[in-house]
Amino acid sequence: MAPIRGSKKRRKMEKKAEGNASASGSSEQEASFVWWLEYSKRINGFQSPLKGLDKFKSVFKISRRTFDYICSLVEEKMVVKTGGFSFTSGKHLSFRDQVAIALRRLSSGDSLMSIGDSCGLHHSTVSQVTWRFVEAMEQKGLQHLQWPSETEMAGIKSKFEKIQGLPSCCGVIDTTHILMCLPTSDPTNNLWLDHMKNHSMVLQAIVDPEMRFRDIVTGWPGKMEDRLIFRSSNFYKLCEEGKRLNGKILKLSEGSEIREYIIADSGYPLLPYLVTPYKGQELPELGSEFNRRHSATHMVAQRALARLKDKWKIIQGVMWRPDKHKLPRIILVCCLLHNIVIDLEDEIQDEMPLLHDHDSGYHHQVCETADMEGEYLRDKLSLYLSGKLPP
Repeated sequence: MAPIRGSKKRRKMEKKAEGNASASGSSEQEASFVWWLEYSKRINGFQSPLKGLDKFKSVFKISRRTFDYICSLVEEKMVVKTGGFSFTSGKHLSFRDQVAIALRRLSSGDSLMSIGDSCGLHHSTVSQVTWRFVEAMEQKGLQHLQWPSETEMAGIKSKFEKIQGLPSCCGVIDTTHILMCLPTSDPTNNLWLDHMKNHSMVLQAIVDPEMRFRDIVTGWPGKMEDRLIFRSSNFYKLCEEGKRLNGKILKLSEGSEIREYIIADSGYPLLPYLVTPYKGQELPELGSEFNRRHSATHMVAQRALARLKDKWKIIQGVMWRPDKHKLPRIILVCCLLHNIVIDLEDEIQDEMPLLHDHDSGYHHQVCETADMEGEYLRDKLSLYLSGKLPP
């Protein structure tokens, strides 16, 4: 068959476009490379460039590829802001410098003064640059924290089932405390005192089997119980309205079906779509086996929260007098960055330990609320996992 008229010309144009794209990508990579050499000299002194490159991951806790992607996300929002920043030397702070400073602040948890001294910046500049980055990430990064589509959910259920056999499980929910150091002279700060006598803010997260955050709630005082945080969430309202966890019913056996659900620890109520473990010390074999599988699956959320705090250390330690209105937004951005690392399959993940202790010193809460439909679902799951469900 003769070639379609204009196809040769079109192929030439496509090749030219590919070449331009390749050249553009190459120039961006080169710019990134040159920027890092200059930045590494600034923070390390005049060491060899190779040593500086080796330190990139240790400084930012992400690969250069992920760093470049984050830059592409926030550039539009950050560069249009009026008002420039400068090093103490008077040199202008480039856009990449600003992203680097913000990521350093979020990932290291070092003080504004410490980061400023190491980079040749005033601590107020570090604060302003970090906040500019947080605002940009809030606007441009939210696509990395979404409830799964129906197609995605099918894969999530399959992966959860492979962990410990729980069928139709759509997520794992847990909470963690973000500690704050607040002045005791201000009586209004007593609102933030939790039962461990720490000032803290709670983060509640629903996690998928790859430790990706799918829904978060934050901003509540640390003394607030898990069950109340859950009932105040938009996720709870959507579930009650039948707009969440409303996917395909799974047939376990003849006459035995189960709906979609998530799992939680004993601090949460047992609901038709929220499955908690059996309570009690001396449980029958069915209950003990179910709790073992439940606990092993719930570990996914514990590991996700532990990794979040380990990677983005600004929320790991005790934050010095944070703005309580801004802190929830910082926590959100840390969750977005956590997900971006997963979404981009950053190789840094392979180098991180699988921790699970994210709330050291805090004891598990116990909620006595149990819905009959929730009990029925849990019993069916228990029988199914033990192989004792009637065919």
